[in-house]
Amino acid sequence: EGMPQTLSSTSMFTPCGFSPHLHTSKEDEQGGLIFQDGNLTSASLDALIQHLIPTTDYYPEKAYIFTFLLSSRLFIEPHELLSRVCHKCIEQQRLDDPVLDKARIRKFGPKILQLLTEWTETFPYDFQEERMIGHLKDMIHRIAPCDEAYWKKMNQLLQTLNQKLATLSHGQEGIVKISAAVSDKLVAFKSKPPSIQREILSVCSDPYTLAQQLTHVELERLSHIGPEEFVQAFVHKDPLDGTKTCFSEQKKTSNLEAYVKWFNRLCYLVATEICMPAKKKQRAQVIEFFIDVARECFNIGNFNSLMAIISGMNMSPVSRLKKTWSKVKTAKFFILEHQMDPTGNFYNYRTALRGAAHRSLTAHSNREKIVIPFFSLLIKDIYFLNEGCANRLPNGHVNFEKFLELAKQVGEFITWKQVECPFEQDPNIIHYLHSAPIFTEDGLYLASYESESPENQTEKDRWKSLRSTILGKT
Repeated sequence: EGMPQTLSSTSMFTPCGFSPHLHTSKEDEQGGLIFQDGNLTSASLDALIQHLIPTTDYYPEKAYIFTFLLSSRLFIEPHELLSRVCHKCIEQQRLDDPVLDKARIRKFGPKILQLLTEWTETFPYDFQEERMIGHLKDMIHRIAPCDEAYWKKMNQLLQTLNQKLATLSHGQEGIVKISAAVSDKLVAFKSKPPSIQREILSVCSDPYTLAQQLTHVELERLSHIGPEEFVQAFVHKDPLDGTKTCFSEQKKTSNLEAYVKWFNRLCYLVATEICMPAKKKQRAQVIEFFIDVARECFNIGNFNSLMAIISGMNMSPVSRLKKTWSKVKTAKFFILEHQMDPTGNFYNYRTALRGAAHRSLTAHSNREKIVIPFFSLLIKDIYFLNEGCANRLPNGHVNFEKFLELAKQVGEFITWKQVECPFEQDPNIIHYLHSAPIFTEDGLYLASYESESPENQTEKDRWKSLRSTILGKT
């Protein structure tokens, strides 16, 4: 599942700038938490769990809750964390006492309910586990006798959670269905002239419309990715717990993987559409159409589709079509390529992304809110942030400074994925994007050589061998 060949991994590397041992300013310690200039930088896992737990007069900051729930899964499974949180609450609020201190629990109740609500809203996938729901209900059963309203709150919370999980799993099933349908259709080759499929221009000839439909697909797929998938993609063994990796079951990253597959599909679809037409003039027309689509994606803030289209056009079977390209007005293409140029660690793209993010913050309409990042680069950034710094410091403390940075990157993504798509959906076009047959890489080369014959011996040999393996011709 290689990325189309526009990226070099060296240009992506940005080491992460934390050096926990070089700090000179004073460190304060409160309850096992180490602060640096007012920011929490490290602590033992126990101290961090304690810091998550509300009391009658304390509630953790929203940013802390998100950061800790996101990163804690590198050290402890969610069900175990929730179990420990509930256990400590029971102890601290004396919820096992035969006679409960009602006044005290009425102060504590709304806070623990708030924490559980935030957890279920931000990390709903954690609650696909029976054990999680068990801990949740147990907690509420203990405080409910003190206030009727708590039952109502719990029912609301569980109802919202069930709806959310139903929507998410329905979306996942849809994506799985589509992926299965598509893998059967990696068509090796078409015999010219009768074409194997309707081509894109017969389905949608307006570049603005296609860019909007691509944005629909992107936002739909993004909406299923849970923030925790970014962290779970990097779960290794925790050095302090030699017995097992934190997630012994398969890594829960299926939506993230499905999204990367979609990017690759779009690259290949673009390349297929360009290599398919028999006539040079038509191929040039398809290239110009996709340049306009890409440009509109850029204007919308849909950088993922933009990059997929550019990558598809840069695949060798497409870029070798010299006669076709000579018919294309390429100025617009070079401008877009320049925007997505990998040099300087994608400096131009990052500048454009910041611009779009800024526009999104001040937006008046959903249309101006759209920011769809170039996803593979976002994953690589998070990967290097993760690889570049240890999860734990030499003294066994959790390196919280690293996780604040991680939460910042993932948190921004969460904001972007919640945007409602403002464009009207065209089921016909969306179906085509998901189900039109695409060539394998060999199929693309063969189509390319059939369109413009090989230029040198290497290409001639390859053409010959492809014709015999794919077409059974000698």
